[in-house]
Amino acid sequence: PRAVRHLRSAAARLTTPLLPDDYLSMINPLWSARELRGRVVTVIPETADAATLVIEPGWGWRPDHQPGQYVGIAVAVDGRFHWRSYSLTSTPTHHRGHITITVKAMPEGLLSEHLVRGLEPGTVVRLAPPRGEFVLPDPPPPKLLFVTGGSGITPVMAMLRTMDRRGTLPDVVLAHSAPEADAMLFHDELHDLEGRHPGLALHEQFTRRDGHLSLAEDLELVCPDWRERQTWVCGPNAMLDEAETLWAAAG
Repeated sequence: PRAVRHLRSAAARLTTPLLPDDYLSMINPLWSARELRGRVVTVIPETADAATLVIEPGWGWRPDHQPGQYVGIAVAVDGRFHWRSYSLTSTPTHHRGHITITVKAMPEGLLSEHLVRGLEPGTVVRLAPPRGEFVLPDPPPPKLLFVTGGSGITPVMAMLRTMDRRGTLPDVVLAHSAPEADAMLFHDELHDLEGRHPGLALHEQFTRRDGHLSLAEDLELVCPDWRERQTWVCGPNAMLDEAETLWAAAG
C-alpha cells in the first residue's frame, strides 16, 4: 500500500494540472481534441489590401465542406483571441489538406488588418467548423448568374474553382464590381477560367472608371436572360437590397 501511494502521488505530480491533450499540444500544437486549430503555412498578397492565408488544419477538421461556406478563425492580438468569419476559397477534398481564406483589410478592422499585414507563417490559429447555406446544389444548375462586389467574390471563387476541378462548369455569367483592375481579387485567375471555359462570361465593372453597377439599369445588357438563371448575389448591402427589390418585382 505504501508503494502504491507513492506511485499515485508521483503520477499526480506528473499530470496535474495538465491533461493528456496538453501533452499532445506540446508535441504538436495541431494535435488538440478540445478545439479545432490550424497553422498558417503562408500569406499570399492578392492586392494592395488583401491576402490569401494558406492554413494547415489540425485534428478534427473535416475537409469535405461545401463551396461557398465560411469558416471562423481566431487569432491572438495583444494577448486576446479575436474571432471573425471568412469564406473558404479552397475547393473541398476527401482528404486532409490545406485550406485557404482570402481576407481584405478593412478600415479600422483590427483583425483583418492583422491577418493581411501582420500574420507570420507558422502562427497557430483557432478554427470553427465550416457553416453557411450560400452554396450550390450538386450537380449545379445548367444556367447560373453570379453578381458580386468587392470581397463578395470569395465564396463564388470557391464555387468556380470546384466546378472547374470537377469539370462541371455550366453556362455561367459573372458580373463583378471592383474599384479598378489592380484592386480586383483573383483578376488573372478569373480571366484564365474564362479563357478555358467557353460557357463562362465575365463582366467587370470598375467603379472608378465605369460607375457602380446598377442592376435595375445594367443587368439587361450584362445578362439579358437573367430571369432564366439561378442567381447568387454577394457583396455590399446596397447590392443585396437592390437585387432583392429587382427579383421581387420580376416575380
